[in-house]
Amino acid sequence: MKITWPKTGEKYIALAEQAMIHGVEELEKKDTILDLLILPPFSLNHINRLTDDTGIIQHAKFGIPNLKEGYCLDDNSRALLMVLMAYRQMKDIRALELSPIYLSYIHYMQNKDGTFRNFLSFSRNYLDELGSEDSFGRTIWALGYLMGNAPNDAYYQTGRLVFFNAAPNFEKLKSIRSIANTMIGVCYYLKTNPADDSMTERLRNMAHNLVEHYEENESADWKWFEALLAYDNGILPLALLHSAEILNEDRVLEVAIDSLQFLTKHTLNENYLSIIGNEKWYKKDGERSIFAQQPIDAMAMVLMYHQAFHVTKDKEYLNKLYTSFLWFLGENDLRMSLYDFETKGCCDGFESYGINRNQGAESSLAYLISHLTVLQAYEEFHV
Repeated sequence: MKITWPKTGEKYIALAEQAMIHGVEELEKKDTILDLLILPPFSLNHINRLTDDTGIIQHAKFGIPNLKEGYCLDDNSRALLMVLMAYRQMKDIRALELSPIYLSYIHYMQNKDGTFRNFLSFSRNYLDELGSEDSFGRTIWALGYLMGNAPNDAYYQTGRLVFFNAAPNFEKLKSIRSIANTMIGVCYYLKTNPADDSMTERLRNMAHNLVEHYEENESADWKWFEALLAYDNGILPLALLHSAEILNEDRVLEVAIDSLQFLTKHTLNENYLSIIGNEKWYKKDGERSIFAQQPIDAMAMVLMYHQAFHVTKDKEYLNKLYTSFLWFLGENDLRMSLYDFETKGCCDGFESYGINRNQGAESSLAYLISHLTVLQAYEEFHV
């Protein structure tokens, strides 16, 4: 596996040279640290490898698809979101070709009552009757994004059909992360359909649900939605930041920023991202877990800071976004890159023994969504 340190070293040398010429104070006035030269070229090679005509295979053994594990709704929804982002930003033709595969998987997995199954075997047999609430929420996110960024009308109409079949289930959700993921999808839909008062009211109810969870659990030194920091944490402030744009409610934005700052305090206090490990997570009044850090958490942080910049225009959030992205490239607790420059995939995380070298769909999609978000943030900043 190639490493990023030679390129990173060049950056440090250039920075030192500029400091000698211009002085440190001048460098500190620079608006952001966003630097696209450190990013590897965007590539769908590994996603192509994992995808067949049914969908994206959820797991990999090192760099090859693990067909024994089949497919899941979570990853096909993430894959749909990623290729839509790639086509929107880069007009990547392969991304457009892949999108109906993931959309048709989502359609195939929907039950008559609007809920979804999650798992499908490689032989195309259903492996469950009802998927997790998290998989439901991630699917609504992808469908909402599709309706706001559809490459053609046929895909829009399919996405709309599945989205509204699922809509009666939105306010039945109990998991706060599922609620958050669903809120994000609803926000993307409402940005292009602002006159839908019924859906706006659904969003308001879900946002107030999250705020209530926050108020039930917060204390002077604990500004969070539950009594622990677990997985996919950045999704919770992210959902409220999206909702604040639509609802224009001060309390929603206030809770979003307070929880974002609390999460930042516990994950970005050493000038690099240190994700809460899912080995034991971080319970209130306990000790945080370092190991079993996973790429979806880094992706959530990148997206959270991007939306925070979008809402507040505070450029410091772009620096935090970029710092979070560099977690993938070696700026992490192990100082090891999770991105594989040979396969163009992303490793599944790291444990106390080192990198988990398997490169499943979840991890690789988390990397690519983060990569695309950095590119989008750079473009927005330089407009």
